[in-house]
Amino acid sequence: MTFDKGSLILVDYTAKVKDSEEVFDTTLEDDAKKYSIHEQNVKYQPKLVSIGEVSYPVLKGLDEALAKTAVGDKLTVEVTPEKGFGERDSGKVRMIPIRKLGEDAEKVSVGDTIEVDNKRGIIRFIGSGRVQIDYNHRYAGKTILFDVNVLKSLDAPNDKVDGILKNRLPVEDSKISFDLKDKEVSITIPEEILRADGLQIMKHFIQLDIFKFVPTLEKVNFVETHVNKQTKEKKPETKEKAPEQKAA
Repeated sequence: MTFDKGSLILVDYTAKVKDSEEVFDTTLEDDAKKYSIHEQNVKYQPKLVSIGEVSYPVLKGLDEALAKTAVGDKLTVEVTPEKGFGERDSGKVRMIPIRKLGEDAEKVSVGDTIEVDNKRGIIRFIGSGRVQIDYNHRYAGKTILFDVNVLKSLDAPNDKVDGILKNRLPVEDSKISFDLKDKEVSITIPEEILRADGLQIMKHFIQLDIFKFVPTLEKVNFVETHVNKQTKEKKPETKEKAPEQKAA
């Protein structure tokens, strides 16, 4: 079995540079800790991939290999520069006056990633009042090895919506809730992101993805529940009993 263009699948992978064995990316939290690349705020979970599509892309070489796999396959995929992060371009290596870095001039060191003129680059050399910045991708010119486990194909509408929400919403999976009925899905927005700056953008891409990958749906509803935490429950008033009078 192979996957058609537009198929949504879930994969686990760990990526490393072939010549140096440097592990730089993984979906597995245990591997992230093992190779000292663990990040506290990263949500480690299977990667959602849309075969041959830009919605949930991976490197071209990996995408082509995944299209020929089946659920349950475990394999190592070798991705060369032309189908990975590209070949190195010497024209993207620039020497600039260190004063152009402003307040950061005294803080940077070789190997740091900085942004200059709205472009991100890596510092390769500092000296004589100048700094050399490499605007190539950090892994340009490198062959990358992916150890991949193809976990699941998302075929049913329910699975597709679930996969999209887990990918798009930055919350624990247990806090993701939706109700899919007929041609309509209602998605509950988790309370902790109700006031997030990027919530409208998240909702925009969620509805685009759902309509693209589940074309039978006609409506996407976002359910937001706001609780007034300032309001306290009022205790019911109790009437004092009048003292009993003894009969004369």
